[in-house]
Amino acid sequence: MSAVQELGSETVHYAWDNAIRPRLEIESGDTVRFSCRDAFDGVYSRDSTAVVKRVAKGHPLTGPVAVRGARPGDALQVEVLDLVPGGFGVTTFVPDRGLLAGDFPEPYLKVWQLDGRSAELKPGIRVPLAPFLGVMGVAPAEPGEHSTIPPRAVGGNMDVKQLTKGSALYLPVAVEGALFSCGDGHAAQGDGEVCITAIETTMTATLRFTVRRDVRIAAPEFETRSAGSLPGRHYVTTGIAPDLMDATKAAVRAMIAHLVSACGLSREEAYVLCSVAADLKISEVVDAPNWVVSAFLPLTLFG
Repeated sequence: MSAVQELGSETVHYAWDNAIRPRLEIESGDTVRFSCRDAFDGVYSRDSTAVVKRVAKGHPLTGPVAVRGARPGDALQVEVLDLVPGGFGVTTFVPDRGLLAGDFPEPYLKVWQLDGRSAELKPGIRVPLAPFLGVMGVAPAEPGEHSTIPPRAVGGNMDVKQLTKGSALYLPVAVEGALFSCGDGHAAQGDGEVCITAIETTMTATLRFTVRRDVRIAAPEFETRSAGSLPGRHYVTTGIAPDLMDATKAAVRAMIAHLVSACGLSREEAYVLCSVAADLKISEVVDAPNWVVSAFLPLTLFG
C-alpha cells in the first residue's frame, strides 16, 4: 500500500480551470490527505462578532490533483476515508442571498465552538457534527475560468450532506488526469443549506482515488450510509439544473439508467422501484444558477 500523500492549504485556487497545472500527480489507488481552508478563506476567528464584507472570488479549493490514466469518459471514484473539522466554525447570512432573500433585513453571524461531537446554538440546543466537504469536483472540459459557486455535471459545490466518512463519490472525468480539487468544509448542514451557509470550517480530508472505466455516468453519483428511510448503504444519483423539476427528473432518470446497467432491470421495473423505494432530497437550493436534487436507493433491497 502506498503512503498517504499530503496537499497543504497553501495550494489553493479560486475558480475551476482545466489550464491550472496540477499540484500533485498520483496513481489510481493512491490516497491523499488534503488540508482545506474554510469557505471564507480565514477571515473569521473564534472571537469574530460581525459579518465581514469581502470581495467574492470563489471558494478556496485545495488542488488540483492529477490522476494518471484518467481520461474523458472515465469515472473517478473518490472514497472518503476520514474528515476532521477545525476547532470552530461559522454560519452567516446576508439580506440579499439565501432561500429567503429579503426576509431578514440585517446580516447575521454565528460562531460555533466545535468539540468533535456537537456544537451549541444556545444552552439546551446542540447540533451533532456530521462533517463533509461541500465542494469535491474535477475540472470541466470547457476552457477558461468557471465560478466555483454553482454545482456542475463534474461535481463542485454540491453541498450534499451525506458525503460523510465512508462514502464513495463517482465523478465523470472531462479532461486528461481528471484534475480533482476540494474544499468548503462543513461540520454540519441541513439538506438544502437554506440560509446559504452551513457550519463553515477548515477540514482535513483523507481521500482515496480510483479510475473506473466500468462506470459510465453523466453527473455525480455516490454510495453512502448516511441517508434514506431504510438503514444501511445507499446508492445515490444526482440531478443538477437551474430548475428544481428538471433536476428532479434528471436524478430519477440517472437512477433508472443505473438500475438497468448495474442490476439488469428493465426500464419499467427500474421506474417502479424508484417510485416505491427511492427517496428524493433537495441537497442544495441556494447556489444559483444550479440546484441539486438527489435520489437515494437503499442497497438492502438487493439482499
